[in-house]
Amino acid sequence: MKKNSGQCLCGSVVFSIFSELREVIFCHCGQCLKTHGHFSAYTETSEKNIEWGATSSLSWYQSSPKAQRGFCKNCGASLFYKLDESDQISVSAGCLEKPTKLRPSCHIYVKDTSDYYEITDHLPTYEADID
Repeated sequence: MKKNSGQCLCGSVVFSIFSELREVIFCHCGQCLKTHGHFSAYTETSEKNIEWGATSSLSWYQSSPKAQRGFCKNCGASLFYKLDESDQISVSAGCLEKPTKLRPSCHIYVKDTSDYYEITDHLPTYEADID
């Protein structure tokens, strides 16, 4: 069984994932731009596949009527995104220990892309979420 480990910058949130992970999706939505300070890179797994090592500073923010974001309240690392009615959890790819062996798949919410960068990698793009 594949295992990926991850943590926040200060090490107060530590976890392992015991499953294959979805390819990385780059999200350019307005919330990700504000939460990460740039577009985000998320992979995904079922919540049941996560084993928590440390959660002393894990906090959740209800970022919309249907979703919440998990972050470290000590160092501020943005770690997770979860739809309220789903058992799936998106994990910030950058917090995973290398080698992740993950590959990028596409860009979503490109209609919200900021004016200081361009998407030039030739991956598929979607105006909103993937249908």
